[in-house]
Order: sequence, then structure tokens, then C-alpha cells
Amino acid sequence: MKLVVRLGGSVVATPVNTRLISEYAEVLKKLKAKGHKLVVVVGGGALAREFIKIAKELGLPEQDQDDLAISVSRLYAQLFAKKLGEVGCGKIPSSVNETVKCLGKGKLVVLGGLKPGMTTDTVAALVAERIKADMLVKATDQDGVYTKDPRVCPDAVKLDKISFDDLPKFLAEDKHKAGIHQILDPEAVKILKTKQIKVHVLNGFKPENLLFAVEGKLVGTIIA
Repeated sequence: MKLVVRLGGSVVATPVNTRLISEYAEVLKKLKAKGHKLVVVVGGGALAREFIKIAKELGLPEQDQDDLAISVSRLYAQLFAKKLGEVGCGKIPSSVNETVKCLGKGKLVVLGGLKPGMTTDTVAALVAERIKADMLVKATDQDGVYTKDPRVCPDAVKLDKISFDDLPKFLAEDKHKAGIHQILDPEAVKILKTKQIKVHVLNGFKPENLLFAVEGKLVGTIIA
């Protein structure tokens, strides 16, 4: 299986959770040993949003805000890649082409953001499109997709399955902005819907959920 994992910064980097990073490294190695081809896109979490806030206060344009957030995500990706050791790429890819090239060498690829105006969700979607991924897994700080934000609405209901057509009803933002924080960003949704790539949104604080998703077990929310 060709698999793209979008690992939320809210999970492993807010604050930095060394235990989770280590557990994910072992789960990913296990999946690779079973013959799966894997690309992991790591988000920048709260630190990235803090740099965006600082850049705004300095009067910097949105492109520069994005640029700083990308640097943070790439730093976390580097940390993750180093923990993976020999099975990972020697460097963090700075383009989709570099990602594909590294994957072609039989490596487990880890990357962060790529360029301003593009979230790590969109990076993951573009990579999934390029490698013709069987599935994109979004490991986030929620158990799946809810009818409302479960952090503020006690009556929010988790959805086991949802279509791409219905997904926008449950997303707060319909266009990109620096620091956007929701289940999937709008640009990523467009790509994934067009290419009909199945998405599995799940609780990223439980690395074993990634194994369950690959095994086809119902965990989190499936978007298809």
C-alpha cells in the first residue's frame, strides 16, 4: 500500500512529545517492514502559529508568516527523520519531486511544509496525488470528523463515514490563510476529492490507530 500520513503538529509538537515521536517511529518502521511505501508530512503545531502571530505583530505579509511556519514544520520533520535513522531519507525534501525521488530509493520519507500559501495538508494531498496513494491518514488531536467543534460544543457528534461533498458543511474555513487549523484545509480537500483518494481522520495520540487504519479497521472517520 502507498500511504501518506499527515501527522499533526498539535499531536507531536504542542508541546514536543518525545514518547509519541518514538512510538510513531516504531509503528512506521513496522509498516515499512511489511512492504508499505510511506510518506509522512509533519505539521508545525503551536510553535508555527506562534511565529505567525509574531510575524503579524511585526507587520510582515502573509507570505512571510507562512514562510516562518514552514521552517518550524521542517525542523520537526528533521527531528522525526533523525529518529527514524537508516530507513529515512538523509535530508528533508523541499519539493514533491524530491519526495518522489527519495521514495523511489526505498526510503521512508518525512517532510514538512514546502512553500507559502500551501499548508502541510495540501503538501500531503499533492504527494498523495503524485504517488497515487491508496490512502491519506490524518493523525490529529480529535477522534475524527465531528458535526461541530467538540472542543466547544458538548453536543458534537463524531461521524464514522462522510463524503467529500458533505465535508465542507463541517469545516470552518473555505480558503487558505496563514495558521489555518481545522481537520483538512480547503485546498487539500479539492485535490483529494478530484483524485478520489480515501482519507482516514483519526486520533493521533494513539499511534496504534495508524496500524488499525492500514488494516482496514473502523477507527476515526473515513472520508471517501
